[in-house]
Amino acid sequence: MNILTLENVVKNYDKHCAVDNVSFAVPKGSIYGLLGPNGAGKTSLIRIITTITRADSGEVWLDGEKLNAGHPAEIGYMPEERGLYKKMKVGEQLMYLAQLKGMSKKEAKKNLMEWLEKFGITDWWGKKVEELSKGMQQKIQFIATVVHRPKLLILDEPFSGLDPINANLIKDEIYQLNKEGSSIIFSTHRMEQVEEICEYISLINQGKNVLSGKVADVKQDFKQHLFSIGYSGVLPAELAMQDAANANFEIVERKEQELLVKIENDEASNALLQYLIQKGVHIRAFHEILPTLNEIFIRQVNG
Repeated sequence: MNILTLENVVKNYDKHCAVDNVSFAVPKGSIYGLLGPNGAGKTSLIRIITTITRADSGEVWLDGEKLNAGHPAEIGYMPEERGLYKKMKVGEQLMYLAQLKGMSKKEAKKNLMEWLEKFGITDWWGKKVEELSKGMQQKIQFIATVVHRPKLLILDEPFSGLDPINANLIKDEIYQLNKEGSSIIFSTHRMEQVEEICEYISLINQGKNVLSGKVADVKQDFKQHLFSIGYSGVLPAELAMQDAANANFEIVERKEQELLVKIENDEASNALLQYLIQKGVHIRAFHEILPTLNEIFIRQVNG
């Protein structure tokens, strides 16, 4: 079951095609990475999903229903360009935004105080937003995004401007919300962050979806059968001369006490390890090197 499905979505602005026939599905209960460089079309897609704009063509479903005017109450969206009112007090602003999402005044106050207590910032209630640092404002924006417990949570560069401690704090809350049932779309151009957080991805470039799937499956599909071998001592003479015609491998790079080796296929890895042991090489480490999402993206775009 999918929480969100897009089919052949197109969005044009004047003569520019911002979203070019994009299709993908976000499984319910997943953390889904929407990746791509700045200007790739990620924000245009998010604006369509959140009903801020309409697609020129194509269809969008949220939790099995065609996207409609009632769905924004079931979505939490934290934009990259934070949208807080600088002159308003934190408490007033959070109450206002929570009630916009359909919460009663009593329910909003209760839930907001729980979040403020969780972050240890209850004394911010009466402060104006402009009195807070960028990182503090981001915490307030995050609370405003999640207070109504949305089915679908969309976070656009949620760690931008946060120090490592606060980034980890927000990350922990993302995991907890996901554990409690929220499906999450994590939009970013920082692909290294996604490898840690997301189970599924779509790579967007120039408005097109160039790749979608499970992160683990995508990395397996693009692997090049490269292995790192850490060893102790001295390599046998035939290895030092790279005389390995019968071993179905190629030494790609030599480092101090480490070899980077390319083999023919997965099945050959055991044979390679056995070959090295038979040659008297003392193995300290043996692991496959999978490509990063950044490397995969560059290969896809250049290809």
